Amino acid sequence: MDYLPIFIVVKNQPAVVVGGGQVAHRKVEWLLAAKARVTVVAPRLGVELAQLVKGGDVQHIVARFEPQHLGHASLAIAATNSNEVNAAVARAARQARVPVNVVDSPDLSSFIFPAIIDRSPVIVAVGSGGRSPVLVRRVRTQIEALLPANLGVLARFMGDRRATVKQALAPGGRRPFWERIIGGAVGSQVLAGKEARAQEVFTQELSASSAPSATVGEVYLIGAGPGDADLLTLRALQLLQQADVVLYDRLVSDAVLARARRDAQRIFVGKEPGDPQAAQQHIHELLIHYARQGLRVARLKGGDPFIFGRGGEEIEVLAANGIPYVVVPGITAALGAAASAGIPLTHRRLAQSVTFATGHALDDDALDWGSLARRNHTVVFYMGVTHLPRIIARLRAAGAQADHPAAIIERATLPGQRVVSGTLATLEGLALTAAIAAPAVLIVGEVAVFARLTHDAVTLAGVSAAESHPVLA
Repeated sequence: MDYLPIFIVVKNQPAVVVGGGQVAHRKVEWLLAAKARVTVVAPRLGVELAQLVKGGDVQHIVARFEPQHLGHASLAIAATNSNEVNAAVARAARQARVPVNVVDSPDLSSFIFPAIIDRSPVIVAVGSGGRSPVLVRRVRTQIEALLPANLGVLARFMGDRRATVKQALAPGGRRPFWERIIGGAVGSQVLAGKEARAQEVFTQELSASSAPSATVGEVYLIGAGPGDADLLTLRALQLLQQADVVLYDRLVSDAVLARARRDAQRIFVGKEPGDPQAAQQHIHELLIHYARQGLRVARLKGGDPFIFGRGGEEIEVLAANGIPYVVVPGITAALGAAASAGIPLTHRRLAQSVTFATGHALDDDALDWGSLARRNHTVVFYMGVTHLPRIIARLRAAGAQADHPAAIIERATLPGQRVVSGTLATLEGLALTAAIAAPAVLIVGEVAVFARLTHDAVTLAGVSAAESHPVLA
């Protein structure tokens, strides 16, 4: 590490900027934002600095730089277009033991200006030691996009109440309390600009946390997406880093699980063939057990918790037991698989509607097979690979034609993803030849022909795209 990242108080401290152009103006603006008393040394000023001087915000010494201009300066900045003048400022500052920054000259500087993200009082600084300012600006932009505009308001809200919390809670309970505040309803209300409501909830939270019987934790129902860890939402990542216990199923990839807090307890709760209802009941019991210990429990589900994830059943149980919960949506398997295979689920000419269906509902009339078999409609079957022959038979019996396009995406978004595309007449044989296995998603509809355009992803195709649908010829 070439530089020690520190934050310096310059409020009401004298700062000297040598230079009168746009670069000097940018440095002056940062100093003024930190409430420094700024003096600019330059024979002439640009328009922006001249306006600041006219408004009384900045003092101006009309002269070329001399060492005595540093006077009692707490820091100095050289921002001229003259290498000679900049070097003179650096020498004088070193002799006077004044911290100095020479713009675009790290070798002459005793400190550098990082790229700054200002959510005061939260300040984020990003630097590269002067080696790659373009990269630093890119990183700053990416971080800035992640930080809510009202983050500083939340920081002030919390700061104003630190003494109250310190008095009400024992040391061991303060950090979990503040984490609940940040990640729960209080933080959400503050970030939404509703501080009055946030104060009401804060008072309730603090009262509950200070009560002797307050041992209930909380549960996060988190959608882990189709498998690629980069497809996790920011909210999912934040809560995974907070969770003390993670309950995960077999559709959660190792890469996603690795994003959880390192010291979190990980418990596999994947269902196996046999008695899935008993397995689900066991999950309910675990959620209640750990939450009642005051722990934060992440229920990490493949895809989205509310699309064939039994999240609805779990929130019923949590609500009945008075356990607070947060639901974090994930990219469901249908969306992830379709995107990774290049299949649009809707299309202006080919599909004006889409249905998500379970491959298990085959022996009753829970599904409207006539609607699923119609043209210009897309159907995505979850958990349908095992029952592929029966699904095809039901669709054909309901009126779907033999040349109706269909595709299977195995291990969508993960390394080793495979796509098999064909028609209702050919898909079963193609899937058997390719030894397709779960987890996989079945997509039926005219849009499935797009899978054949993604040549690097397709394993086998029963017909060409042009043969299947003239619009793609």
